Amino acid sequence: MPAKKLKFEDAMGRLQEIVSRLESGEAPLEEAMALFEEGAKLSALCYNTLDRAQLKVTELAALPPEEEDND
Repeated sequence: MPAKKLKFEDAMGRLQEIVSRLESGEAPLEEAMALFEEGAKLSALCYNTLDRAQLKVTELAALPPEEEDND
């Protein structure tokens, strides 16, 4: 599945799988390199998603409070 179509949670889950596989040391070099490349792309996708979310929260927090109707 292309990384750009993954939801954040799915990308993080796959990234955790990749890290576990690489940390086990059992992947042959060619597979490890492919996993590392996929992990780097997923990591960038997750960071970008988090950056956009942080920007949105910052923008929302900067909005003036809505005036209350006291009728």
